[in-house]
Amino acid sequence: MGTEPLARKLAAILYADVAGYSRLTGEDEEGTHRVLSAYLDAITTSIERHHGKVLHYAGDAVLADFTTVSGALICAAAVQQDLEVRNKDIPEKRKVQFRIGVNLGEVIVDRGEIYGEGVNVAARLESLAEPGGICVSGTVYDAIGNKLPLDYEFMGEQSVKNIEKPVRAYHARIRPGVALPTPTATPKTKWSSRHFAVGVVVVVSLVIVTSVITWLAPWSKERIALPLPDKPSIVVLPFANMSDDPAQEYFADGITEDLTTDLSKISGLFVIARNSAFAYKGKSPDARQISHELGVKYVLEGSVRRVGEQVRINAQLIDASTGGHLWAERYDGSLAEVFELQDRVTEKIVAALAVTLTAEETAQHVDQKTSNPQAYDAFLQGWARYQLHTPTSLAEAVPYFEKAVHLDSGYSHAHAALAAVYWESWNNGWVESLGVSFLQAFRQAEAHLEEAMRRPTPLAHWVAFSILASSGEDYEQAVREAERPVALEPNNATGHAALATALILAGNATKGAESIKTAMRLDPLYPSYLVILGQAQFALERFKDAAVTFERAVKRNPDNEWPWVYLAATYGHLGITEDGQAALETYNELRIQHGLAEFMLEHVDHWRFVRGSDRDRVRAGLSKVPDPEWKALITRGPEGYEVQGVPRIDTATAKALHERGARFTDLQYWTQDWIAGHIPGAVRLEAGRVSQVRLWEIAGSKDQALVFYGEGSAHACAKAITWGYKHVYQFSDGMVGWRAAGYPIEKGE
Repeated sequence: MGTEPLARKLAAILYADVAGYSRLTGEDEEGTHRVLSAYLDAITTSIERHHGKVLHYAGDAVLADFTTVSGALICAAAVQQDLEVRNKDIPEKRKVQFRIGVNLGEVIVDRGEIYGEGVNVAARLESLAEPGGICVSGTVYDAIGNKLPLDYEFMGEQSVKNIEKPVRAYHARIRPGVALPTPTATPKTKWSSRHFAVGVVVVVSLVIVTSVITWLAPWSKERIALPLPDKPSIVVLPFANMSDDPAQEYFADGITEDLTTDLSKISGLFVIARNSAFAYKGKSPDARQISHELGVKYVLEGSVRRVGEQVRINAQLIDASTGGHLWAERYDGSLAEVFELQDRVTEKIVAALAVTLTAEETAQHVDQKTSNPQAYDAFLQGWARYQLHTPTSLAEAVPYFEKAVHLDSGYSHAHAALAAVYWESWNNGWVESLGVSFLQAFRQAEAHLEEAMRRPTPLAHWVAFSILASSGEDYEQAVREAERPVALEPNNATGHAALATALILAGNATKGAESIKTAMRLDPLYPSYLVILGQAQFALERFKDAAVTFERAVKRNPDNEWPWVYLAATYGHLGITEDGQAALETYNELRIQHGLAEFMLEHVDHWRFVRGSDRDRVRAGLSKVPDPEWKALITRGPEGYEVQGVPRIDTATAKALHERGARFTDLQYWTQDWIAGHIPGAVRLEAGRVSQVRLWEIAGSKDQALVFYGEGSAHACAKAITWGYKHVYQFSDGMVGWRAAGYPIEKGE
C-alpha cells in the first residue's frame, strides 16, 4: 500500500523557547507575560528583517523558517544581543531568557506549517542551548564554516529524544566587540525603483497588451486576468479521494493526471498543466475565480473512490463563465477497466465541447500504456513520489517503477520514469540515495531510456533531450528531441519549456522566448518557467526586462539558486553592482545549503551553450560585480585564466617540483576525471571548497611549495597568494601535459 505523498523542502529552521518559563510565571504571571509579549514582538521583527517567516507560536516558543542558513543564524545572534540589552537592568532571577536552536534539514510542508525530523532536531537543539545562548546542528556548522563572526564549541554527538541517530551539536557564541552583518534586502533594480519609473509603466503596459503573463508573489490574492484562448479551454482540478483509505490519494492524483494528459494530446483543446491545476488541491475555489486566474472557460472536477478492485469516478464539467454544470456523471468499473473509464470521461468532454479529433489523436486517445492494472497501480504509487523531486522521494519511487516493468516489461512510461529517476539523480549528484555509483546511475538511465524509446512518451523524449543537452555534443538532435513531446501533446507545458531551453542553448533565444511564453500560458502558476524566460531575455540583451523577470523568479521561489546568478550578471550589465554583489552572495549561500561548492567564474566555461558569445555575456556581467580581494588577481588571457604573482609552469618544471616534494592539488572539474587519472600523491579538491583550513591541512606551512592544476587552479592560486603562501605555481597543462610526457599516474578514488 502506498502512503500519501507529502511536499518536502530543505529549510533553515529556528526554534526559540524561554528558559525556566514555568518558574517565572509561577512567581509573577502577569509581569512575565507582559515581558514575554514584548520580547516575542522583538523576535518576530528580527525574523522578518532577516528574511525569515514565523510559522508557529506555542506559548513561550516560536518556530521560524528561513530561506538561507546564514539568515537564520545571524537572526539568532541578533535576537540574543537585543535581549541581553533588554535584560540588562532586570534582576537575574526575573530575566526572560530564550534558548535558540538552529538546524538545516528537510521538512514536510502542509497547509503553511512545517513538520518532520528537521523541525524536531531544531527543538532538541534548543533544549541543549544555554539560557541566552544558541545551539546549532552539524549541518548548520558545515554550511556556514567561518563565514560569520561567531565562535563554535563542539558538544559532541548528542542523543536526543525521538531522534534515531545522534545529532552533532555546537554552541555558537558571538565574538565580543564584533558587529553582526546587517540583513541584505532582496535586491531590486535601481532603474526600476528610482531612475526608470516611467520605464516600468511602459514595460508593464506592454506585458498586459501582449498577453505575456505577470506572476505575482504566491501570497498575493491579486493576479492579472488572463484572456481566453481561441479554442475551448479547460483545467482538470485534482480529483478528491473519497476512498475510506487516505493512502489512496496517489490513485486519485493519478486519475487526474491521466485525464489531463489524455486531453493535452488533443490539438483542438487548450489544457492547463498539472502544476497549476494542483495549486488548488485541497481547496474549494469558485469556478469563476479559477477562470480569472488560469484563463479558461471550463473546469472539470470530480472524485475517485476505490474499494479493493472496484473503482468509481464521479466527474462534472462546469462552465466557469456562468458557474453552470454542463454535465455530471458517475463511472463504475473494476481496476482492470480503469483505462476504459478514463476514456469515457475524455470522450464525454470532447463531445460536450464539440471538439473534432484527428485520426492520429483518436489513435493516441485509445492507446493504453499498459494492459496490466497492477502495473498501472504500482506506477501511480511511484509517480506520486517522483513528483516530489527530492533525493529521498526519487529513491522511494524506484521499487514501484521496477514492479511496474516487472509486471509488464513493455510498459514504456514506467521505463521512461526509471530513466528519469536515474538521470535526475546523476545530474543532481543524488546517486548516493539510490545506492549506486555515478556510472551505474548513468547506465541505468540509458538502459531504461532504450526500452522507453520503443514506444516513446513525452517523458522519454524529455530524458533524451536532457542527456543530449548535458553532453553538449549534438544540439540539433537535442532540439529535435525537445520538439517531439510538443508534437505528441500540444498542451504539454513541460515539453514547451524543454524546447525553449534547447533553443536558448542552441543560440536561438527569440524562438526560445516564444516557446517559454507558451509554457507559461499553459502553466501560469509555475514559477520555474520565469527563469527560462529571463535567460532568453538575457541572451537577447534585454537586460532591463531580464532583471524584472529574475526578480519575480526569486520572489516566487527564493530557494531556487539559478535565478540569483543570472540576476547578479544582469545587474552587472545594468551597472547596479552593489545589488549584483548581494545577489551573488545569496547564490553562493544557496549553493552551500544545497551541498554544492562555492561558485567561481570558471564554472561558466562548462555551461552548455553552443555559442561562446552566450558564455561571454554571462562572464561580462558577473565580472562587473565587485569581487573579494583574491578574485581581483584573476584575469582571462589568451591561454586561459591567469593569476597575478603566480608563475604558470610547464610539464618539465612540474615534474621537477614533484620530485622535490611540492604538494600537488587536483582541481579538475569532473570527479570522473580524477578517478580516471591524477598525479601521484595529489589531493583532490573542488575549487569552490578551497578554504584557509583546508589549504593549511594540505600545506602545513606557508613556505611549502604548492602546485595547482585543473580548471579551478586559478581560483585556488589566487586564494593561496592572498592568504600568504610564498611558493605557489599554476600547472596550466595539467593532466594533458603530464600524460603526454609519459609520467606515471594514479587512478581511482
